[in-house]
Amino acid sequence: MIDIIKDNIDRFPIGFVFTSSDFPIEVNRLKAVNKAINALVAQGKIRRLSKGRFYKPQISKFGELQPDTYQIVKDLIKKNGKPIGYLTGYSVFNDLGLTTQVPSSLRIATRREKKAITRGIYRINFVKQENTITKENIPLLQLLDCLRFFKEIPDTMPDNACKRLLMLFKALTPIQITTVKKLAFKYNPATIALLGAMLETINADEDTTALFNALNPMTTYKIGISAEILPTQRKWYIR
Repeated sequence: MIDIIKDNIDRFPIGFVFTSSDFPIEVNRLKAVNKAINALVAQGKIRRLSKGRFYKPQISKFGELQPDTYQIVKDLIKKNGKPIGYLTGYSVFNDLGLTTQVPSSLRIATRREKKAITRGIYRINFVKQENTITKENIPLLQLLDCLRFFKEIPDTMPDNACKRLLMLFKALTPIQITTVKKLAFKYNPATIALLGAMLETINADEDTTALFNALNPMTTYKIGISAEILPTQRKWYIR
């Protein structure tokens, strides 16, 4: 059995995270599969990422590498081929060029709240996303999350982060802009205000009436962006 399992593992890409269900073995032999996998862990052929999850390690000149972020969380963000969550927070800040800081923890947005877990070197936290999560709207939700967690963006000044986000929103198509405005209504008021101010900065003719009407004029938002970078902010109660 161990030779069969080893042959299958040899076909997996380096860093691919797998479980016993990834082997073409009858269900009644899963106990033997798990025993064989544990033997390979003991031999140092593979690594255990977390309970029931394993991978082939990649060795670089800097030492052993963890699997990439997607492999670590893939079962948490997709089920039966459909998205059930998506990466957000520090890893997305890094991916979108908002910071160069490498994340030591991961954040996943899901429709249901979950308790934090640990996998490999990462602690994984979950935040609730009120909008329906689809493949098409995940990039837009990630942008809105950057506004929602704007103050958490590490190792950068607010003005620099704002300039980068203005570029990212400017790159959206008109259809995406319409969609992102609709998605924003299930976010907190500060996110709606920041989105409205950014969209009007990008395009003075953008219809942001619905976003503006969703805000309480008695509430202000301290974000720390200069008026030079975001000149429309005072209208949106941003100070």
